[in-house]
Amino acid sequence: MPPPLLFDLSDIDLSRVVVTREQIYQALPHRYEFSLLDGVVHLDQDAGRIVTVKHIRQVDWWTRGHIPGRPLFPGVLMIEAAAQTVSYFVHTVSEHDRFFGFGGLDGVKFRDAVVPTCALHFLGQTVDFRPRRMICQIQGLVGDTMVFEGRVTGMPV
Repeated sequence: MPPPLLFDLSDIDLSRVVVTREQIYQALPHRYEFSLLDGVVHLDQDAGRIVTVKHIRQVDWWTRGHIPGRPLFPGVLMIEAAAQTVSYFVHTVSEHDRFFGFGGLDGVKFRDAVVPTCALHFLGQTVDFRPRRMICQIQGLVGDTMVFEGRVTGMPV
């Protein structure tokens, strides 16, 4: 049984992008295939919350080889998109321009397969934020189904 959602989504319009893909990757160094996020749909700095979206498409680069005939969005890419979600949130609240990179994972569970075509939303809730470390609880949702959960630690690099 999945845990409850990190926060109530009933007042959030998941179809309304508040930060575009281009704006995200002006702030983050990821490029080409590793620009995984398609937008931020909710950002509440005071509450330490963010919701991002990744559109899973039939033509994405990974679909040809993972798994032929039944493409599954790789778990490692879910983790990377979650880390980029945390990194972007840190960028919005931080007073310095240092990149917050991936520092660790805890309690990761993959609860369901993610297949084209769908929208995968990442809900992030700050657990601890210090100058040298950020810990964020993350959940991945496709519709009402939790497909991924874990805790991401980021650190300046």
